[in-house]
Amino acid sequence: MAERTMRGEARPTVPSTAWLEHDDGSRRLVLASLLAEVSSQALQGDSLGDTLQRITDCLARELPVAIASIILLDEAGTHFSKEVWSGELTLELPSGLPWPIEIGAAGRAVRSGQPQLISDVTADPDYVAGNEAVRSEYLVPIRHRERLHGVLNLESTQADFFSAEVRAVFDAIAAQIAGAIHLARIVHELEQANRRLRQLSLSDGLTGVANRRCFDAQLAEEWQRHLARAQPLALLLVDVDGFKPLNDAAGHLRGDECLREVARQCVAAAPQPEATVARIGGDEFALLLPACDLDAALACAERLRVAVAANVFPQPPLPQLTRLSVSIGVAANPTTRAASAQALVEAADRALYMAKAAGRNCVRGCDGSGRDAAGSKSPTACCNASSLLG
Repeated sequence: MAERTMRGEARPTVPSTAWLEHDDGSRRLVLASLLAEVSSQALQGDSLGDTLQRITDCLARELPVAIASIILLDEAGTHFSKEVWSGELTLELPSGLPWPIEIGAAGRAVRSGQPQLISDVTADPDYVAGNEAVRSEYLVPIRHRERLHGVLNLESTQADFFSAEVRAVFDAIAAQIAGAIHLARIVHELEQANRRLRQLSLSDGLTGVANRRCFDAQLAEEWQRHLARAQPLALLLVDVDGFKPLNDAAGHLRGDECLREVARQCVAAAPQPEATVARIGGDEFALLLPACDLDAALACAERLRVAVAANVFPQPPLPQLTRLSVSIGVAANPTTRAASAQALVEAADRALYMAKAAGRNCVRGCDGSGRDAAGSKSPTACCNASSLLG
């Protein structure tokens, strides 16, 4: 297996011939300029892949190297898993990323933790040719503090290119690359931490569903989508019946258990993945259902009511309380004719009030027209969902 495997097409570059024409002073200027450019690239803050690609492009463009590559280790540090490279391949290489660090000159650099100078590639048993013009190779471990990230690999068409001065520059470049990789890791970890914090800021700590802040944001967003696309939008407000006496008598731990169970049932009842399930008060939940009309929302509410009522407590928190129940108010545009997101919430809240006034453990829907959703005369503009569902 080759010490590297090339994936995709690299940017072809021709080894620089200008190097041969420079005197020692000019070569030092080239190396100093190269180190400054690599340092600048390492601090750009772009994606790591783009940064590493620009570095290898620069090395292959400015120096007499046929191949410049950065070979990265996996998280365990036992296999090479990725490679960014520039140059010119004239020979076919075996493929097979990832490959273990026990193989190849790059693996030797990792195992030893030391740079590897190969003055004559034809005499090195670990070298696998990628370009027949290559005469020498230099490999530098890419290390940040105690962590080894990979290897910087340079393959030159000149046998005597890797002088002590040139190697010192490449050692410094490897350190710059290590810094770029470390910076990219920090940025990635910060982004992940920010995502987790954002998720926590939008989640209810007890039940795991969305919190009021998230619900308000989603309601505003879905309302705008409802207006733009002229599609239905439904809202269910769910209240746990008799929760306060249950919580007072059985204790907060048992009350918390009941709230988590209702939240699970709300999530299970939501008819589509785009739905938002939120805890918006102590014992009150909301289901925001995009592209859902009043009939479908009432059906969803009834499924939820039945599912909650079917849960029997193995050990009732109170002798008279063997199971939970919920009251649900439903509103949905266009049937409800709400003129704003707040009006939709108010309509669902009125329907919830009617459900509780009707004795709890029931569903009411509001159509906002002076008629209930079944079409019969009703001064309350509310109806029992069970009559709609047949």
